[in-house]
This record gives sequence, C-alpha cells and structure tokens, in this order.
Amino acid sequence: MGNTFGHLFRITTFGESHGGGVGVIIDGCPPRLEITAEEIQRDLDRRRPGQSHLTTPRQESDRAEILSGIFEDKTLGTPIMILVRNEDARPHAYTAMKDTYRPSHADYTYEAKYGFRNWQGGGRASARETVGRVAAGAVARKLLQVVAGVEVVAWVQRVHEIEAKVEPGQVTLAQVEANPVRCPDPAAAAQMAERIDAARRAGDSLGGVVACVARNVPPGLGEPVFDKLEADLARALLSLPASKGFEIGSGFAGTRTTGSEHNDPFFSGPDGRPRTASNRSGGVQGGISNGEDVVVRVGFKPTATIAKAQQTVNKTGESVTLEARGRHDPCVLPRAVPIVEAMVCLVLADHYLRQRGLDVLERR
Repeated sequence: MGNTFGHLFRITTFGESHGGGVGVIIDGCPPRLEITAEEIQRDLDRRRPGQSHLTTPRQESDRAEILSGIFEDKTLGTPIMILVRNEDARPHAYTAMKDTYRPSHADYTYEAKYGFRNWQGGGRASARETVGRVAAGAVARKLLQVVAGVEVVAWVQRVHEIEAKVEPGQVTLAQVEANPVRCPDPAAAAQMAERIDAARRAGDSLGGVVACVARNVPPGLGEPVFDKLEADLARALLSLPASKGFEIGSGFAGTRTTGSEHNDPFFSGPDGRPRTASNRSGGVQGGISNGEDVVVRVGFKPTATIAKAQQTVNKTGESVTLEARGRHDPCVLPRAVPIVEAMVCLVLADHYLRQRGLDVLERR
C-alpha cells in the first residue's frame, strides 16, 4: 500500500491531517539502544507548525506518546509505536472545497486511484503525515550516532532565486537553527525571510532547495544495481510531499564537465584508507558509500494550496474559481529541513544494518 519504508530498519506511518492523530511503527530497531522521549521530541519540535510567521499558523504541540518498544529509555528490539495526537484540526475549513479539485494537489489523483478521498486537508497526502517519519528518523539518528558517529545536518540552500553561499562540510546545526528560515548563510536567510513573507502577504507561495550532508558515513553502505545508496536516498526524498527533484554530489551540474574535470582523485589517508581529494561523487561511487561526506539536495515545489484565485473544476466537471482556505505554509522549506534529515537517517540506518548482517556472514 506504499505506507511502509525500509528493509531491516522498517517504518510504517499512519494517520491523516485532520483525523485523530498521526504516527509511526518502527520495526527492526536493535535492542538496548538508549533513547529518550526528549530526543525524539527535539526533532518533532523542529518540524511542528506555528514556529514563526513564515510557517502555517496551525498550532500543534506534536507531543510524542511512546506506546511500545521502549522501556526505561532503551529499545526492546520489539516494534516501537509512536503516536502524536492532532490538537488543532479544523476539518470544517475544507467543507466548501470538498467537491473541488485543488490545482497541483492530490485531490484528483487520490480519487482516481481509490474512487474516494479524505477531503479534510488532503488526508494522507498532507505533509502532516511526515510527523511519523521525523519521529522514526530521530530513532535512526541515535542509532547512527551510537554505532558509527554519523552526523546528519540539512539546511535551506535556496528559496525561489535566493541562494545560500555555504560549504556543506562546514555547516553546523547551530548555524541552521540560528534563524527561522533554517539557512546557515545569515545574509541569504534575511533575504529569504523577506521573500517568503511577501509571498505570504500576497496569498502566494514559494519553492526551493534543501541540502543535506551526512558525515562519518562508513564505506561499504549500499547494494549493487537496484538498491544503490543514492537510489534509496532518491526514493526516500522524492517520497516527501512537494518534492520534485533530487541530486547527489555534483548532480546535474556534473553533466557540464568532462571526465577529467569530474573524477575524484584518490590518495592514501592518515589511517591508510583510500580517500578522495574532491567529492563530486557526493560520497557514493557505484551505489556504495566511499567514506566521504554524503551530500544530497532535494527540490520542493511552491506550496500547492494558495489564497490567490485559481481556475479549476469540480466533481461534476463545472469550471469554478477557487480561493483556497485553510492554514498552509507559504514556503515548505524551513519545516522540511528536519524531514529531509529524517529520511536520510532512515536510509543510512537501514543500509548500516544490512551491511552489518553481511559482515557477520563473511566472518563465519
């Protein structure tokens, strides 16, 4: 049904935007991993709505309720269930639009697939579904930290035409969290904030790019052919609401270079392990991590639901003018940052466990 992600570290999300709640079931997390509710809550707080005037005014505390799988702040090795109850749902705000197909939203496609849809805020197609991903991502993040010292940091790289000037290897969480846009370039962040606020006042929306770096990723993660690490990262990040593009390393810019310009030369590192002098591969070669930083970017379209008048049709085929109601982000990027981190953590945790299983077999 498309609600489950991962092989060994496996998650299933549940819930709708304006239903009773949303959440996740995590299966395959190893036992005895120390993790507290506060660690999970930290990432949920970064994702939650109502953080600033740049985000949706919907007010949700997004308090995580751990219903199973964790005891005395340690994982049991059994399924972990985390529930977040919806507190500020307003399904009545969508009543007037229930028979209308919102442009570039999932209204028509869900109805075409199932013959029926939840019109209250988009149901499963709503970005509120990502609450479960972020909660699961916090568990995956802790696992990666403990077993390999992996650090995953994402940030807003571009809003509309405003681009941040940063070096991926130097970006810190403190820099990202220093402003509501979550852009580590202060000058660009100020311009981004102004542009987002102008779009909000005009009843419009903006898109852009979130970049992410994973540091200390051990070499050897990823599988040949169909389960390449970058293929799973692409699948994970393109499964996010409003995502429309994925790049790793040099991405599409690399297509404008020659092989001699693009190749990453090897040298012998201090520990004797091969290292690369550049990282145009983005930390992945042949679908397998090479020990360098994994650097990815994901493009997000402008928020589909806007207050400006738009032409569309209703269920009977009549042409109508829609001025959408509801509470929506004028730009999804600031709140997408922890969601991107979560998906990268989930992919890396899954591939780490897959590689560990392979290592056990090889050592027999």
